[in-house]
Amino acid sequence: MGFRMRVRNSYFRKGVLIAASGLAMLIPALCVGQTNFIKNDFTVAEKQYRNLLKTSTDITQFPRTTNKDGSVRSTDVWDWTQGFFAGGLWYIYEYTGKPEWKSAATKWTEALEQAQFLTQHHDVGFVMYCSYGNAIRFEKDPKKLELYHKILIQSAESALTRFDPKVGLIKSWNTKASWDKKTTWKFPVIIDNMMNLEMLCYVSKLTGNPKYKEVAISHALNTMKYHFRPDFSTYHVVDYAPDGKVLHQQTNQGYSDNSTWARGQGWAIYGFTMMYRETKDKRFLNAAQKAADFYINHPNLPKDKIPYWDFNAEQKGYKPDFDYNANKLSYIPRDASAGSLTASGLLELSTFAKDGKKYFTQAELMLKSLSGNGYLAKPGTNGGFILKHSVGSLPHKSEIDVPLIYADYYFLEALLRYQKIKG
Repeated sequence: MGFRMRVRNSYFRKGVLIAASGLAMLIPALCVGQTNFIKNDFTVAEKQYRNLLKTSTDITQFPRTTNKDGSVRSTDVWDWTQGFFAGGLWYIYEYTGKPEWKSAATKWTEALEQAQFLTQHHDVGFVMYCSYGNAIRFEKDPKKLELYHKILIQSAESALTRFDPKVGLIKSWNTKASWDKKTTWKFPVIIDNMMNLEMLCYVSKLTGNPKYKEVAISHALNTMKYHFRPDFSTYHVVDYAPDGKVLHQQTNQGYSDNSTWARGQGWAIYGFTMMYRETKDKRFLNAAQKAADFYINHPNLPKDKIPYWDFNAEQKGYKPDFDYNANKLSYIPRDASAGSLTASGLLELSTFAKDGKKYFTQAELMLKSLSGNGYLAKPGTNGGFILKHSVGSLPHKSEIDVPLIYADYYFLEALLRYQKIKG
């Protein structure tokens, strides 16, 4: 109890945002002191993001990953990853206190203003809360704060356009064909969508209007019913009929419909922990703990705690609907993005769970592995990104064993959370 209370009291600030608020072989964890690796990681982050800022001069193009030639590949304002660069810059500012990082973070945050009207998919929460949600924690100018608040309110309104009260969920994607070419998803909801709910909870606090949080709770409760298997592994995609009946439970980015896509399991751990923080509904805490237990106890989790892109890739009893052999490498790639976001989620979970120390210990091991030479880029390499060895979508032959901007974001967030817990 003392462990949890001490953490909790030092962990939250203004109730806004918690964060200050292909690897072919096993990589051993870095043997370093308790906090020395954090300092080193942020030193690397500063060097790398200075390089990214030098090469990313068009503020309508947001860094996402690298091309085959090592150059930076960007995305426009209407994708789903464009808020992570600004968020990472805010985290570097939070750690260093250097004005240069606040200036850069503000610039790249405000470049996202148009995205408050993003309604063509569900990820407006990712885009706007990772950027503007962090900006609000540090902005002192009342006029700017007022504008940022209005932008987040509109962002929440945009998210609500995809909510169907009969289904009780926010629709993730528009009509989409599944990999088996036999199924068309009409109302697909993906486990990733849990991550968009934090912004809705915040906007209810900001406005005093409960409708945003009510939608978040409805979405989380229904996700909890239908996205978990009995062992608390997760389906990636659940497709619903207009009356809310479950039609299909499949995958879009995992190995097979019955496998556990590593990043999806991470989204569940993080998302349900966050919903417990926002509601104190113990059903969400229970879901987060069971999802976390599945992850950290899985027999196929490597010794360095950074997962393969799917827990069941190439295992007996799991059959892909996509042509896996066309994508197959000589090794099963790791996913540092899944490792970093899970570490961040576990650190928050450790502050709520009765046996929180086990989650903290696992997260610590993950962070030390990510801080080692196997995953942490050497300054001047990796296109300016911080972490190596992430996987975007292997079934789509997209972003396999490359850096990814959201891996960096959750890594920096996890480092800050870890530092606050350690005191």
